[in-house]
Amino acid sequence: MSRKKVMSEELKYELAKDLGFYDTVQNEGWGGIRAKDAGNMVKRAIELAEKAAARNPD
Repeated sequence: MSRKKVMSEELKYELAKDLGFYDTVQNEGWGGIRAKDAGNMVKRAIELAEKAAARNPD
């Protein structure tokens, strides 16, 4: 089964910095973050996408 990347690596790192767990990612990789942090990252990405969609309606 192939997984399609939804978030760019750049966005993931930016969100990790904004949410305060970038150091964990740097030291342990993405597997080192807590499930709560991963959930918060997805939630924030959705918020950003919704704001972008509201600014640029098709």
